[in-house]
Amino acid sequence: MRFFKQFKRYRSPLDFVRDILSGIIVALVSIPISMGYATIAGLPPVYGLYGSLFPILIFALLTTSPQFVVGVDAMPAVMVGTLMVELGFASESPDAMSLAAIMAIMVSIWFLVFYIAKAGRIVKYISTPVMGGFISGIGMTIILMQLPKLFGGNPGTGELVPLVVNIAEQLHNFNVLSFVLGMATVVIILVCKKYIPKVPMTIVMLVLGVALQMKVGLDKYGVKLLPETSSGLPSLFIPDITVIKGNVDSVVITSLGIAAVIMAQTLLASESYAMKHFYSINKNNELLAYGAMNLVAGFTGVCPVNGSVSRSGIADSNGTKTQLMSLTASAVMLVVLLYGTPYLKYMPVPVLTGIVMTALIGIIDTKMEMRLWKANKNEFIIFIVSFLAVLFFGTVNGVLVGVVLSFGEVAVRAVNPPATFVGRIPGHGNYHSLNRNSNARAIKGAVIYRFNGNLFFANIDKLVTNIEHAITPTTKCVVIDARGIGTVDITAADKLVALYKELNSQGIKLYITEHDGSLNDQLRISGAGELFEAGAVRQTITLALEAAGFEKPYVLEDHDGSDILATSGEEIHDIKELTEREWLHNPSK
Repeated sequence: MRFFKQFKRYRSPLDFVRDILSGIIVALVSIPISMGYATIAGLPPVYGLYGSLFPILIFALLTTSPQFVVGVDAMPAVMVGTLMVELGFASESPDAMSLAAIMAIMVSIWFLVFYIAKAGRIVKYISTPVMGGFISGIGMTIILMQLPKLFGGNPGTGELVPLVVNIAEQLHNFNVLSFVLGMATVVIILVCKKYIPKVPMTIVMLVLGVALQMKVGLDKYGVKLLPETSSGLPSLFIPDITVIKGNVDSVVITSLGIAAVIMAQTLLASESYAMKHFYSINKNNELLAYGAMNLVAGFTGVCPVNGSVSRSGIADSNGTKTQLMSLTASAVMLVVLLYGTPYLKYMPVPVLTGIVMTALIGIIDTKMEMRLWKANKNEFIIFIVSFLAVLFFGTVNGVLVGVVLSFGEVAVRAVNPPATFVGRIPGHGNYHSLNRNSNARAIKGAVIYRFNGNLFFANIDKLVTNIEHAITPTTKCVVIDARGIGTVDITAADKLVALYKELNSQGIKLYITEHDGSLNDQLRISGAGELFEAGAVRQTITLALEAAGFEKPYVLEDHDGSDILATSGEEIHDIKELTEREWLHNPSK
């Protein structure tokens, strides 16, 4: 079973202990989060705890992700709650209970469809900057949702604007002691994580919060505590399907939307953790795991279950290695439901919220943001746009924007691939970039142009324009180093022929060299056969130069306009080391 294979990730017995501790923390933090989202979905609070019992157990056994966490979460709960309002069902009524369960079962059916359609491959169309912006956007969204709980208010739902409005509206519930407890929890955990990372400060803060309540009675000063919850395990729940009579279309469409949200958020977040920790997940297998956990959720009366970015962040920050963490969390929730519900009333909400906040702060990828700012401004913009798209328009729309941006990024790179003019270094063989190597010199009378990308209608003009601008009155031949060109379309082939004719009319020879033989087949099929008849296609740069009348040693053109032979390199010292350093470090101009 794949679950047991995860134990190969253990490097010491401490990893086993960390997984156990992470599971305990995840279970305890899941209590307020799950209960809150269950009420948003129109269910009794205890059903949020049910969502962290059997569904999380099934997911742990089926998933290929060794550290991701699932449970009752924001977006599916909001979508179910919204549908209940539209259909006029009262919260916690029998009709509401049946509708929530039906939605979870319908979502599981959609995941079976997604599995058959291999929809998990959507992730490969999402670039790392998009994924980083997406996960960071979700993290910031949940922070804004939970922020009012930090100072004694009620959590919000929706996107950025309604969340900000809710924060402003909840300020009238501002409780100074709640805010101090919440902020102190955040600061203490973050500071200790930096200086004493091996100490499980989340558990320490939970224990301190409970101890303060039992000793001082924080609720007497306006600090909110978790509500009392009934004990016992969930029983098999068979929903009454007649409640959706006349509204089947709404249920089908909404359940599809929920499945799409779960797939996008959970799959992308799981892939993000996989990239971060250098392992791989089977994306299509994950869809089966999502379907199975929602099927179990439906038949225990729980609303659709989603991957939890906040709880996964907590698990990750505590060094989770395997899904033993989820099994532990499920076992802890079992104990809580059987014996611990009377003690939940001692847990201060601001402390629990502070713990969630520290995890969410950790998943906002500021390091990637800074890397992109330094390395690639276009990818930095993609990161920011993905981040803002999730904040302003929600998960599904954020994914759609991300996919569009990913394809746009590919298109931009294809339209503007790297290219450079090359020459020779005196006393040395091979051809080197004139931009990147200070000792490289152009061969006098020859323009040698290296193009590193597939040649098609959108970028052929770049090649033609660059070559035309490089031609001087002394140019006798132009050589296209095509080793980086894998494909050529009809438009590009036609323009290569036109370029050949134009240069030929000026007494300048054009050659295409160094490419794979398959490019020859494409050129012929695309109607560029006359290039072969004219001898304009040669195997190597050396053969092309020879055909144009250039003999070795080539005459190179120095920076001051004087001539230098390619074999004379006496005045250039340590040239091999210098050339490699420049190749490694000099940016292209």
